[in-house]
Amino acid sequence: MLHPELTLIVAATRNMGIGLNGTLPWTGLKKEMAYFARVTKRVPTSSSPTSTTATNAVIMGRKTWDSIPPKFRPLKGRLNIVVSRSHPNDSPTQQGEGEVQIEGPVRVKSLEDALTYLKSASNAGKAFVIGGAQIYDAALKLPAAKRVLLTQIQSAGFECDTFFPLELDEQSTNGWVKKSKDELDVWTGETVPEGVQEENGTRYEFQLWERAG
Repeated sequence: MLHPELTLIVAATRNMGIGLNGTLPWTGLKKEMAYFARVTKRVPTSSSPTSTTATNAVIMGRKTWDSIPPKFRPLKGRLNIVVSRSHPNDSPTQQGEGEVQIEGPVRVKSLEDALTYLKSASNAGKAFVIGGAQIYDAALKLPAAKRVLLTQIQSAGFECDTFFPLELDEQSTNGWVKKSKDELDVWTGETVPEGVQEENGTRYEFQLWERAG
């Protein structure tokens, strides 16, 4: 198979803040977290019927992996790939014809190595980059990065010390285009709540951005 496309999935403030002191700046967004879980688990409907059930991958840096409470990692139902320059590269666990074993974690030295790993897997589904900032930045430099699933936090007042390395603004001309609600629904495979949502006093909106061209 060809190298998979990369989809970056992130929640960020209007000025693209994504973290504070190694954790999320906001709390209590259970519906938003459930959306993340559903979307990253849902496999493409066009998966080959001749293979076993496809499995999506979530690719993250070591700090993001460490920030997940131990009882919740690896993230269930997805192949967890952890990128760190200090890691030796894992080899795919062969099951039949090049299928990888979930849920991992698989440890690799670079994002490129993660893509090479997924290329060898006959049961690979979608590939999501879930953080942190350095991994997002590395992904955005690759042609494989095709889209960003953004939860735009619209409430003000969240202090951040970590930022998503791309400004997503409908007024900018940086090569990324905001897609329609219908296109978001089709890509995620569900009817995504429309417009501004509010949870625990925090307002946010689900968006889909794609690289132009």
